[in-house]
Amino acid sequence: MLDRRALRAALCVLGCAWLHAGAASRLKSPALPIQSEREPLPSKGLSGCSFGGRFYSLEDTWHPDLGEPFGVMHCVQCQCEPQKSRRGKVFGKVNCKNIKQDCPDLGCEDPVLLPGHCCKTCPERLDDKKQTDSVLDSFDYFLEKDKEKVDDLHKSYNDRSYLSSEEVGSEESRTDFVAVLTGVTDSWLPTSSGVARARFSLTKTSLAFAITYKRMDRPSKITFLDSAGTAAFEYRVPKGQSHMICGMWKNLAKPLMRQLQAEQIHISMSTSVSRREEVEGKIIKHRALFAETFSSTLTSENEHSGMGGIAMLTLSDTENNLHFILVLQGLIKHKETEPHVVPIRVQLVYRQHILREIRANVTSHDPDFAEVLTDLNSRELFWLSRGQLEIAVATEGRDPRQISGFITSRKSCDTIQSVMSSGDALTPGKTGGVGSAVFHLHDNGTLEYQVQVAGLTSDFVGLTIELKPRRRNKRSVLYDLTPEYNKATGRAQGSWSRLEARHIHMLLQNELFINVATAHNQDGELRGQIKALLYNGLEAPRHVLPVTLAGQFVTPPVRTGASGHAWVSVDRQCHLNYQIIVAGLSKSDDITVNAHLHGLAEIGELDDSSATHKRLLTGFYGSQAQGVLKDISVELLRHLDQGTAFIQVSTKMNPRGEIRGQVHVPNSCEFGTRGEEEEDGDDFLAKDAEELKKDPQTCFFENQHHAHGSRWTPNYDRCFSCSCQKRTVICDPVICPVLTCSRTVQPQDKCCPVCDDRKELKDVKTPEKVEEHLEGCYFEGDQKMHAPGTTWHPFVPPFGYIKCAVCTCKGSSGEVHCEKVTCPVLTCAHPVRRNPSDCCKECPEEEKTSAALEHSDMMQADGPRHCKFGKNFYQNSDNWHPWVPLVGEMKCINCWCDHGVTKCQRKQCPVLTCTNLTRREGTCCPECADSKEEADLMLKSPDKRKTWRH
Repeated sequence: MLDRRALRAALCVLGCAWLHAGAASRLKSPALPIQSEREPLPSKGLSGCSFGGRFYSLEDTWHPDLGEPFGVMHCVQCQCEPQKSRRGKVFGKVNCKNIKQDCPDLGCEDPVLLPGHCCKTCPERLDDKKQTDSVLDSFDYFLEKDKEKVDDLHKSYNDRSYLSSEEVGSEESRTDFVAVLTGVTDSWLPTSSGVARARFSLTKTSLAFAITYKRMDRPSKITFLDSAGTAAFEYRVPKGQSHMICGMWKNLAKPLMRQLQAEQIHISMSTSVSRREEVEGKIIKHRALFAETFSSTLTSENEHSGMGGIAMLTLSDTENNLHFILVLQGLIKHKETEPHVVPIRVQLVYRQHILREIRANVTSHDPDFAEVLTDLNSRELFWLSRGQLEIAVATEGRDPRQISGFITSRKSCDTIQSVMSSGDALTPGKTGGVGSAVFHLHDNGTLEYQVQVAGLTSDFVGLTIELKPRRRNKRSVLYDLTPEYNKATGRAQGSWSRLEARHIHMLLQNELFINVATAHNQDGELRGQIKALLYNGLEAPRHVLPVTLAGQFVTPPVRTGASGHAWVSVDRQCHLNYQIIVAGLSKSDDITVNAHLHGLAEIGELDDSSATHKRLLTGFYGSQAQGVLKDISVELLRHLDQGTAFIQVSTKMNPRGEIRGQVHVPNSCEFGTRGEEEEDGDDFLAKDAEELKKDPQTCFFENQHHAHGSRWTPNYDRCFSCSCQKRTVICDPVICPVLTCSRTVQPQDKCCPVCDDRKELKDVKTPEKVEEHLEGCYFEGDQKMHAPGTTWHPFVPPFGYIKCAVCTCKGSSGEVHCEKVTCPVLTCAHPVRRNPSDCCKECPEEEKTSAALEHSDMMQADGPRHCKFGKNFYQNSDNWHPWVPLVGEMKCINCWCDHGVTKCQRKQCPVLTCTNLTRREGTCCPECADSKEEADLMLKSPDKRKTWRH
């Protein structure tokens, strides 16, 4: 459903668009066919809705009547929904939606459309069940989120690329967990003010984890504790500046896996010994994780409070409703006696202004809380996309306690990527080309992208990020990357700084696609679904571009619909790590989906007669292959260093290579594997204090023992860094890096300044500075917030700024009112426009012939020559079919422009005397159902299969 503002904007297209033309008052047809009325309700004590000049009671439903010549919109259903104000007063709100998409699929060959109905029915069963509306009004949305599995694309269009990862049986199964880590308050150990959020993904025997933390130094060690409290696994955190920790726990024993599934595993995280802080929490499974697209870590301003929490949030698929679940720790005081009820207050805040507030009760033994914030307006969605909304949770009573945090897009160590193939194009093909894309989503809503394309069969035309098309030839383009594409290099690099909250949600739900169009394939030669690649312990996918794999790179070239990309790296032990992703292989390649993927992947394919350069990699699981090669020959390592190695993926259909790509991995492994002896201090696990004393290579400094190879910051000066090298302590001054951000802060416990958390991100195009005002107006054209009372020229893509109109922000209501600029009356016979961007014409010094009509001319209020209808302009005598929001084009109604006046008329239908009337697809008038002759004519009609929108 649409909220009131979106409804008003959508339904005003025919008569109340943002420009109120002076000619609108001269329209003979209704200027506003469908509009939510603002007239007062019939009685102050009666709650309901006023719509279209009528009053409706709460819960009433109806089909809106647009009046002549449009009539009743049977495919649009409106409802008067009861709402509660903050003071508890009940009022009605009108919501309308198109119900044609809910029509059932019919098995008969010739369904008919009965007069007064929206959906077709089979002639032999006209009493089919009525349409029902599915309204998600509870948090069961997280459990029952309905993925669209059937689309109405033309049969020649490809729909395999829209399968979600949950629907592909060959993909690895995974289980997601989460943990909230807070300071320990009931222990003799030093505590912490920090709060951390950890997310885990279990696949087979490996547990990947992504941890973010606040209000604490970067941890040095992460410990997993089993049900008995014993350390089951320790992870040494590598040094870095990021507040994200990515790691893997490989080869979990089965007893530990059972404990993990039973929520008996705890996790603790501690900082260095010199300033020890520790946070801990229990790892739990949660139903909300799979649908989460936004998140927040909640902290307390109080020191060492032991309070914290997380919020998991997601948007509804079709409505602007924000669902969230709170997992709280330490906020509710837990008593040993019976559970008691605790009142809490949840607020949505923007710059210390409360936008929404919810009051509820939770129990001390189960403090989790779920709720829905309904009908977010455009300003709230805008702030949500920019990471500027804050969620605050507080207890009420004698001892109020509060935690809060900013809402940002979901944090993850996964790689957002896409493989574009011709097999997944809207019209599938076998070109042998490849496209590869990697994305990075920042907290401020900026999407950074890097794209590389190779092997196109014709000239490049366009590169776009798109939604799934609803039907043939109706591609839904969200963002055009074409201007950033370099044809010489086949690459595009840049950022999209105006990502909306809805787009962020779709991106993280794997619902966006990237498309490459060419001269011979205007709809797209290559296409791929943008997906999150699960973190597997390798850092390469998070920092470097993959190697592209294509049939065009095979010798001789292979015309295949498949393509792929691969990340390859060589670690310090000279082990080769690889991860390969393949897309576009069709089921016709073999009987099963996996058959075409357990072909061999070969590296170093230089000479078929030489087997010394070949190494067999692990077989594929689903569309991926990953693994580690440890015993690599010196010659093969040299080929990798020189860029003369290859990755090749083979199938049963093409055993000599389906796709391949050239690999260049610089390394210094001329002497083969170095082994484990050159272990760096970052990988050194902290030893027990007693063991350190016994180690002859240990350093003693500032009353502490330090292991050989370890590094630390001395207490006497934060601007020095010390290391232990075989009983010798070496301290060097810290050289601060040059910062490129606009705002920096100086942490008290750090030597070097750091970029502010709210900084503009490095290497990302800085979004236009938005002057945001809480009580202002959000304008869709320029996607900016405007202060109350300010005026501006509207920005209308693709024309730019329209100087013939002036928009005003109407105070705290948040409404934008736009008017046409009134031009002065001119006395000359041939006025001219001095500049194309000027609104009003002027009298020239010399009479000149007026230029050809431009878009700005259409907005000139100096004559009734043109008509404005909805968002379109028409010249005199133009004819068109009107377009009605939620319904579409009204092909049975003709409109024309008569000297500045829009006139519309419905097609006249003959009077029928029969009682059994039907309306067949593609016709405007009803007909007698018993007329076999007319039915035969309809079957022969070439337009029978055209979509009928009303």
